[in-house]
Amino acid sequence: MIWTQWSDLAIPAGLEHLPTNGIHPTPDQLEKITFYVPLYMGGKAAIEQIPLMKNLQVVQSPNAGFDDVLQVLPEGVTLCNASGVHDASTAELAVGLTIAARRGFAAFASNKEKGKWVHTRNTALADSRVGIVGYGNIGALIAKQLSNFSVEVIPFTRSGANGSKKMSEFDSLLPTLDVIILIVPLTDQTRHLMNSKRLSSMKDGATLINVARGAVVDTDALVKELHTGRITAGLDVTDPEPLPDGHALWSAPNVVISPHVGGDTTAFEPRGRALVESQLKRFAEGSPLINCVAGPAR
Repeated sequence: MIWTQWSDLAIPAGLEHLPTNGIHPTPDQLEKITFYVPLYMGGKAAIEQIPLMKNLQVVQSPNAGFDDVLQVLPEGVTLCNASGVHDASTAELAVGLTIAARRGFAAFASNKEKGKWVHTRNTALADSRVGIVGYGNIGALIAKQLSNFSVEVIPFTRSGANGSKKMSEFDSLLPTLDVIILIVPLTDQTRHLMNSKRLSSMKDGATLINVARGAVVDTDALVKELHTGRITAGLDVTDPEPLPDGHALWSAPNVVISPHVGGDTTAFEPRGRALVESQLKRFAEGSPLINCVAGPAR
């Protein structure tokens, strides 16, 4: 039995889609589900029922990041992520936040609310050295999109694959970078990757962009650094998230914040549906699933 938010998917013979309200399974459906696709952008409520699905075999996450699902994934259940689905939307937001942060959009918005015309000369993206930390599908697409902006792109990975620099070189090159774009999964190794020491090592006028996970950046250290006026930032993710009312990041200068909308555009629907339909076809045929990130291969 399958549960997804969509009631009109192409379902292969031999599989059955449970009735869906498009939000979450009903309590009487939980033990029937073998293939589960949590509601996209459903947050904690979309995954907290997973341990109650006693016959569950596969969780197909609609997200590229999967650290939250790992915390509730039962033993023996396969977890697949949505690698590829959000590449276009996330990459374009990363570029948009970079331009917004470099060109002073935070101040423009503030002055607009005040009804003030304040002309300033801001920092161009052109001629910048851009470090992309994480060079998977999205990181590579960001690099491709930035190729039209007269910048030098320096990608970083742990292994140094595909022409990237190894992360062991990051600290030595960090002070030379004008822009750092974070697009890595949240792991024990990447948590607070941008800590107080690294933030203070950024060159004057540099920009930090986070389209990864909020905890990849030490929030308190970032707030402190933003208040020095030395750097700018563009954040699609924060720690904590959602960012609560009154949090110090809201009033920090030189930061553009979007509410975790990197992948949540009109581009998701066709790509998300296509991935799920493809996975269901494989599941019905007994063919290997793609994007398996945890649990047994199926």
